[in-house]
Amino acid sequence: MLTPALPTQGSYRGRFAPSPSGPLHFGSLVAALASYLAAKQYHGKWLVRMEDIDTPRMVKGADSHILRTLEAFGLHWDEPIIYQSLRHNYYNDVLSELQQQDLIYSCVCTRKAIKLNGGIYTNQCRALQHPADGNALRLRQNHPVLQFTDMIQGTINTAPPLAHEDYIVKRRDGLHAYQLVVVLDDIAQDISHIVRGADLLEPTARQLGLFQQLNKPAPQFAHVPVIVTKPGLKLSKQNHAPAIDQNNPQPALCRALNYLGLSVPQDIAHSRSEDILSWAQNHFNLQAIPAVGELQLDECS
Repeated sequence: MLTPALPTQGSYRGRFAPSPSGPLHFGSLVAALASYLAAKQYHGKWLVRMEDIDTPRMVKGADSHILRTLEAFGLHWDEPIIYQSLRHNYYNDVLSELQQQDLIYSCVCTRKAIKLNGGIYTNQCRALQHPADGNALRLRQNHPVLQFTDMIQGTINTAPPLAHEDYIVKRRDGLHAYQLVVVLDDIAQDISHIVRGADLLEPTARQLGLFQQLNKPAPQFAHVPVIVTKPGLKLSKQNHAPAIDQNNPQPALCRALNYLGLSVPQDIAHSRSEDILSWAQNHFNLQAIPAVGELQLDECS
């Protein structure tokens, strides 16, 4: 089982990695705040990465809008922004190394076929030597992670079929898959701790396995509950969550901090974003965040 360790002062490197498929909404603000405050609690670095690898879903100008919103809320990053869309050569180089080690193979199975077969890919293309052109590439899962410890959610058990599933690292349309690029970028940026929404809890086991496969140290993970409008329906760009107001950040900032267990005193609730965050840094406690997968929006008021 993989268990977390507390960082030493100054060794912490965290990141917030939004997808520029729309403006920043309240649920993303909560995740950004949690990752930012955790980094500052340990006098660490907080980085911002644009996860724009899925180019068909990207919205022109959304990246700039997100960055302006973060700045309006006092969330200032410590190093230059990285864009995944500019890193294809890096991803291809790693894929080539994995192919040379016979860890990559082509797969002809469609999502529809896998769904009809129970929803779990059973590694049936491993030994069939399909051509690479026009097919997805999968990684042989040689390091399945069946259990790990999350810094908020506690012990997480991964279902054996999912843990042993060979997963896609390059899609049939030629785009690199999230599971690959997120790990490669975390390695390249020396990320030590990842604080993000609990909707990403399931992929964590795969990512931990890939760190092992690449013989690299894995970050510690902490998954905050996602904010939902009703059970199972999270605030998201796909669900048309409204953008937060960057021209009047204080109300949303205080509300988001309340969700993280911090009740902002009235005498500073209307102060500058930086002043509110300065107070929050002195009172934030990652372990005080509820160990649940989701909380309804009206529970955060």
